[in-house]
Formats: sequence, structure tokens, C-alpha cells
Amino acid sequence: MSVIALALAAVLQTAPADTAETQIGAVLDRLNVASTAADAPAYFALFTSDARFIGTDRTERWSMSEFRAFVEPYFARGKGWTYTPSDRVITVADIDCRCVAWFDEQLTNAAYGETRGSGVLRLVDGQWKIEQYVLSFAVPNDASKAVVAAIAATPPAAPAEPASH
Repeated sequence: MSVIALALAAVLQTAPADTAETQIGAVLDRLNVASTAADAPAYFALFTSDARFIGTDRTERWSMSEFRAFVEPYFARGKGWTYTPSDRVITVADIDCRCVAWFDEQLTNAAYGETRGSGVLRLVDGQWKIEQYVLSFAVPNDASKAVVAAIAATPPAAPAEPASH
């Protein structure tokens, strides 16, 4: 066997399998790369057409067309946002089609510190697409009463420019 064939065999033995979980992880990684680069076409291509984005503010429950209208002016100015993922868990539904999955991950952001991302993906024409994405703050239990009181004291309003965007 040639040296090239031996090297290729070694790489194939150590290469991660192209599982649904690795494909989904790659979609989520591309989402973070596109948001950091303020690349609207790449970013929105990762969502289903009927996707929802649920942000940290109580007013932030957007359809894709609403979310695109909110995000594109920021991206057009080159203003994206960076969330660095860690501790990601992906679960593919144990159904025959293996076409639905959900995830949760811890994220770090310069403006918000530790946050969480979670959501649902669906297999569409052989590609995993995000159907729902939820960005949330991880509130320590010891701080929850103060946070709940601050929320109760704040009247609902139209979302302002988020600090991380």
C-alpha cells in the first residue's frame, strides 16, 4: 500500500462521521459566523421560510420577514453580533424520518456575557434548517426575584437597538 493510501486510510478512520448531529452543529456554527460577519444572505439561508426568532426582550417574537426587516439595517452597516458557543447539546428526534432536532447551547457575548441559544431544526430537501431560535439570558436563581421585579416594573415597549447588535 502506498504512503498516500495509508495516510488517507488513517484520516478516514479518525474523521468524524457525517451524522445528523455534526451537520446540525455545522449549521449552528455557520449561523454564528454569518452573524459575526453581518452576512444577511448567509444568515437567513439557514432558516426555514416559516421560522421564528425569539429574542431576549418580551417584544421579540418575530417571523422571518419581521426579523429580517429588523436585522438587515444593522447588517447593511456591517454591524453584526458575535456569540461564541460552548457546551452544545443536539438531539435528533427518535422518529423514522430523523427529520426534526432540537438543541441548546451556552453562548458568550461581549455585551451580554453568558447567554443561551436553543431551538428546533427541520430537515428540508436534505438540508438542516432552523425553524425556531430562542436567545435567552441565564439568570442565576439567587437573582431571579430582582430580575422578575425589574421586568414587572418595566412597561412593554417597542424594542430598542440591542446592545450586542
